[in-house]
Amino acid sequence: MNLSRRVGLFGGAFDPPHRAHLLVARQALQECGLSRVVLVPNGVPPQKRGAHCSGEDRYRMVQLLVRGRRGLSASRIEIDREGPSYTIDTIRAMEDDCPEGLCFILGADQLLGIETWRESRTLMRSVPFIVAPRPGVEVSEFHRPPFDELRLHVLDMAPVDLSSSWVRERLAEGGEIEPWVTRGVARYVRERRLYRTGSKGSSAN
Repeated sequence: MNLSRRVGLFGGAFDPPHRAHLLVARQALQECGLSRVVLVPNGVPPQKRGAHCSGEDRYRMVQLLVRGRRGLSASRIEIDREGPSYTIDTIRAMEDDCPEGLCFILGADQLLGIETWRESRTLMRSVPFIVAPRPGVEVSEFHRPPFDELRLHVLDMAPVDLSSSWVRERLAEGGEIEPWVTRGVARYVRERRLYRTGSKGSSAN
């Protein structure tokens, strides 16, 4: 499977974005020869009870995460869209602007639940998938239906063992979050007092 020059869409809540997101994006860019990777924060995550801070805050943090990093960018397409953010809608909206072709980047744990996503069968046929290993998820899981129908590339990297929920928990306890997030993201979180009970820009946890 040739992924060279395709545009990689990396979706997620990015609540907050952290260095593991950056690592996966850069690994996909380099290993698969992508032309660029676009990080797409959800506007309204359809399968979660809601983000812990606003879409605008999450988009700005993703911008800070990728700033100055060649081949990486942020898109607000889902932030600006009304209603729940569905991956299949984003792919349809962006494919005309990406004649070189698209692929979708996600964690192995997310891929396991793809059958619950909107228009899952259409989605699975629409683009190749680039998967980041995650602790506790064996690659052999994807050798059975329906995953065996996917055009699938598993990144050659150690399992990613860092989550946004862990970063939020650390913040809620009053702990520092560097070096797990970039300096720009850490400063933004601190200045906006995100993810702290009753703080500006955050919602109750």
